Amino acid sequence: MPDLSVTLTTPRLVLRPLQAADAVALFTIFSDPQVMQYWNTPPWDAEAVAQDYIHAEQQAMCEGQRLTLAIVDRESAELIGKCLLFNYRPQSRRAEIGFGISSSAWGKGYVQEAAGELLRHGFETLGLNRVEAEIDPTNTASGRALERLGFSQEGLLRQRWIIDGQVSDSALYGLLSEDWHSRHNHR
Repeated sequence: MPDLSVTLTTPRLVLRPLQAADAVALFTIFSDPQVMQYWNTPPWDAEAVAQDYIHAEQQAMCEGQRLTLAIVDRESAELIGKCLLFNYRPQSRRAEIGFGISSSAWGKGYVQEAAGELLRHGFETLGLNRVEAEIDPTNTASGRALERLGFSQEGLLRQRWIIDGQVSDSALYGLLSEDWHSRHNHR
């Protein structure tokens, strides 16, 4: 599926593969407890975690397992987050979407812009039939963002995760290619 050379652009953003030089910025974002509040892992505790993450994502992309892109502000060239298509199942033409951005970039529509472009790429270029998302149901901001992108909540997995001793549920969302195309061909 993924192609390491893929770069996507929106009016305000560039989505490009992660690079080794992104480690400091990624660590700053994903070591923030506020950003990681709803994730299924604790905040990153060392820059080496970011370096390892970048290396692992680059390898997974080379193997066609996922597409992980840095979200970069076009004007400032600042890395403000990441978005990805993962758990790719080619036979079912299905993947999961994930995204995370710096708390300083919250509330500015960047997730809508970045995830919307990644979905467009997934459905129109990669030929996906279905994209799924899993979030903590108390993360209402991500739930609203997914719904604005056209996702429907399809289920709830109770007590799915235990992170740092905290038990949490998972809300499952789905978006079909036919729904994506009908939303975007009638605008």
